[in-house]
Amino acid sequence: MKKTFKLEDLDCANCAAKMEHAIKKLDGVTNASVSFLTQKMTVETDRDSLDEIMREVVKVCKKVEPDCVIHV
Repeated sequence: MKKTFKLEDLDCANCAAKMEHAIKKLDGVTNASVSFLTQKMTVETDRDSLDEIMREVVKVCKKVEPDCVIHV
């Protein structure tokens, strides 16, 4: 399953790269992409439900960029 989310207040490309790297390390995530330019994040998983994974994604992203809002 692959889903794209809109981001708000992502401040820099370096933060986007750090978020992407952290998301890719999560269990169940097969691929991830975070774009500073488009303010979008794509998460790909092998699971049927994204709910559990997205809770973890939001957690790791808040550690990197506390002001960033992920519209789930």
